[in-house]
Amino acid sequence: MAFLGLPTILLLVCISCLLIAAWRSTSRRGKEPPGPMAIPIIGNIFHLNPWNLMESFKELSKKYGPIFTIHLGPKKVVVLYGYDIVKEALIDNGEVFSGRGNLPIFEKVFKGLGIVTSNGETWKQIRRFTLTTLRDFGMGKKGIEERIQEEAHFLVERLRNTHEKPFNPVIFLTHAVSNIICSIVFGDRFDYEDKKLLNLIKILNENEKNQTRIQLQLYNFFPTIMDSLPGPHKTLIKSVDDIDDFISEIIRAHQKSIDPSCPRDFIDAFINKMEQEKGNSHFTVESLIRTTLDLFLAGTGTTSTTLRFALLILQKYPEIEEKIQKEIDSVVGRDRSPCMADRSQLPYTDAVIHEIQRFIDFLPLNLPRAVTQDTKLRDYIIPKDTMVFPLLSPILQDCKEFPNPEKFDPGHFLNANGTFRKSNYFLPFSTGKRICAGEGLARMEIFLFLTSILQNFTLKPAVDRKDIDISPIITSAAKAPRPYEVSFIPRS
Repeated sequence: MAFLGLPTILLLVCISCLLIAAWRSTSRRGKEPPGPMAIPIIGNIFHLNPWNLMESFKELSKKYGPIFTIHLGPKKVVVLYGYDIVKEALIDNGEVFSGRGNLPIFEKVFKGLGIVTSNGETWKQIRRFTLTTLRDFGMGKKGIEERIQEEAHFLVERLRNTHEKPFNPVIFLTHAVSNIICSIVFGDRFDYEDKKLLNLIKILNENEKNQTRIQLQLYNFFPTIMDSLPGPHKTLIKSVDDIDDFISEIIRAHQKSIDPSCPRDFIDAFINKMEQEKGNSHFTVESLIRTTLDLFLAGTGTTSTTLRFALLILQKYPEIEEKIQKEIDSVVGRDRSPCMADRSQLPYTDAVIHEIQRFIDFLPLNLPRAVTQDTKLRDYIIPKDTMVFPLLSPILQDCKEFPNPEKFDPGHFLNANGTFRKSNYFLPFSTGKRICAGEGLARMEIFLFLTSILQNFTLKPAVDRKDIDISPIITSAAKAPRPYEVSFIPRS
């Protein structure tokens, strides 16, 4: 050994000690989920297709099973693939998997505040307050149903005034849906010609386009590098600042005009809470801005996109549209607006709406979770704070639960006798402790807006039906329908 030299021997001893320490640590901690070997700094970028992560995860699951590890740059992520493993994590061990794993782009935009991306006590207090306040202002009650029916009436009249001319309905649908959450959060709906809201809708539509760009995916791999480079990721971050300014202006107006004894909306209620709990770091103006932003984005984007998909799919399949209309005519008729009590009497319509949500697979990756403590899942140990992707796409596309899942088929939610069939695999809003807080509102909006449109109009595509492409555009986080034009033909 003398010929090695003292420095070399000391280096070998140090390396040996580190390897032994690492082995002991791993032995004490247990075996972590398997996965492809990661390269320092860049992680598994060569194993993942940034344009279509779901396809990459599908291939990795074939090799490593329903639970495996990948690295987004240096960030370790555990992926859960399939209904059984997601249920085991998010439902059976819901508290442990209730953390929010913040991707770099989320952290940059939302800063760990609000209801969607916060964690720990902040998340618990803000979520509890938000759900209670939203219920106080009618969410899930008859009052909000009547607001949606009223807005659906405005939307129908606006569609009627297009005089059967083909157009892209994105602005109309987004505006109508956003008015529901605006009435709860801001205290009032916006006129269809309101320039500020039209500008916000324009921003939301631009953001949807920017999410299709590869720079958004690369930001989650290399945030430090991407921060120094121009591109659509910078545009998206700037656009959120613009929405913040819009919200901040409304908050300042509320602060000047508030009557603490009679809160008008969610913002007033939050301002009252700040006054009641001065010194509580969870309830601040910045937290109010972020929570309001969460409600506005979630309450507008998901539902309006689902409705856009619905109208596109129904143009492709006029026989499905016609069957829905016959069912609506039979149960609701033409002389009154559809209501939620009608849903149980409209099994085919209900099945079509469920199939739309299943088929479009809006959030295939789900929003990321994080474990709040070291936890064992099956034969593996997941260390505290590890980010987790509990994928929704493999559940909504499960071929055993939904035969031929790539095909749009309302029969996936119908029994042989034509009654509605429930499925535990229907999880478009996720599940567990972090399930979408606005699920009930979104389902009500989708049902009432869509049935109101089909009660009054037949959809006429601007192109041959065989040329209609209902496959989605895959973005960095969600899916979006391809742009289209349609004519709304009044039913006689």
